[in-house]
Amino acid sequence: MDQHPLSLFKYCPKCGSPRFGIHNFKSKHCPDCGFTYYANPSSATVALILNERDELLVCRRAKDPAKGTLDLPGGFVDMDETGEQGVAREVKEETGMEVTRAEYLFSLPNRYLYSSLTVHTLDMFYRCHVADTRHFRAMDDAAELRYVPVRELCVDDFGLESIRRGLRLFLDQFLHDTNGGR
Repeated sequence: MDQHPLSLFKYCPKCGSPRFGIHNFKSKHCPDCGFTYYANPSSATVALILNERDELLVCRRAKDPAKGTLDLPGGFVDMDETGEQGVAREVKEETGMEVTRAEYLFSLPNRYLYSSLTVHTLDMFYRCHVADTRHFRAMDDAAELRYVPVRELCVDDFGLESIRRGLRLFLDQFLHDTNGGR
């Protein structure tokens, strides 16, 4: 079982009191200053980019966790960004591509190991349309980029469980839509 994120907080972040204690499953409370801290998930994005041949842009992870496995472009949303702005920025940072439209599809709760800490995230999946599907290059967290025909994707080649779950949902809908709902 993963360590609960609140277990890392020993002292009240507002007043420094050592009496900062469990309030309920998702919060800690300080009886000295009245501050309550809630452990909410961090926002993250995932980009699904298809070209005109129904091929999905996939990347190979350059960093842990799951270094060397397949992934999709995306990452954490920055402060003062919308999900759409965050996914567009991440796509630009990892591929050099300009997102012209980001369509929200669905979200999944996730746990992501970052700097030896399990971060609870809410992964938002977007269908991203880009200005040019042919010109891209692997940058930042992506070691390699390539298009794979959607019908040939092997979900088990993707290293992160949340991406595998999201791809299964996307593929079920994609295959349903392209087979005329049969």
